[in-house]
Amino acid sequence: MLTLILALIWTAVQGEFTLINFVVGFTLGYVVLRILRPLLGQAGYDARVWYQVSLAGFFVKELVKSSLRVAFEVITPGHHMRAGILAVPLDLKSDLGITLLANLISLTPGTLSLDVSDDNKYLFIHAMYIDKSPEEDVQHIKDTFERRIMLALGKDGQVSTIADRAAAVASAGRTST
Repeated sequence: MLTLILALIWTAVQGEFTLINFVVGFTLGYVVLRILRPLLGQAGYDARVWYQVSLAGFFVKELVKSSLRVAFEVITPGHHMRAGILAVPLDLKSDLGITLLANLISLTPGTLSLDVSDDNKYLFIHAMYIDKSPEEDVQHIKDTFERRIMLALGKDGQVSTIADRAAAVASAGRTST
C-alpha cells in the first residue's frame, strides 16, 4: 500500500500521470521501502508484493478465459452451460479478504457473488458453468482465488508471512514434544 502511495506521489511530482511514470514511481518506491525495511519492520512486505502481482496476473488470465467461454456460449447455437449456486466455505476471516474474493468472482464473467452468510463462513455464488461437480468447483475456487488472496493479504487474509508461518511451525513442533 505504501508503495502505491509513493508511486502516486511520484507521478504528482512529475506533473503527468502516465503508465511509465507510475511504473517508475512504483519501482522507486519499492526500492526505497526495501532499503528502509529494517527501520520499518515489514518483513513480509516483499513476499506479499509478489503474491499480489501473482493474484492480479491470475485474475487477468481467468477474466480472459471466462470472457471467451461466455462469448462462445452467446454466439453458438444451443445451450452448453450447466448453471448452479455454490456455497463456498470461507477460510478468509477479514472483511477485506471476503470482499476481495466476492468482487473478483463477480467481475469474472459467468459467475456472480450472491451473498455472504451471517457468520461469514460461506460465500454463495451463482456459476454459469458447473463443470464437474459442485464440490470440485468449490474446491477449485478455494485452491485458486481464495488461496491467492490469503497469500496476497498476509495477516489480513489470515495467512501470515513466510517467516511467521515458519515460526508457527517451529513452535508447534516444540509444544507437541
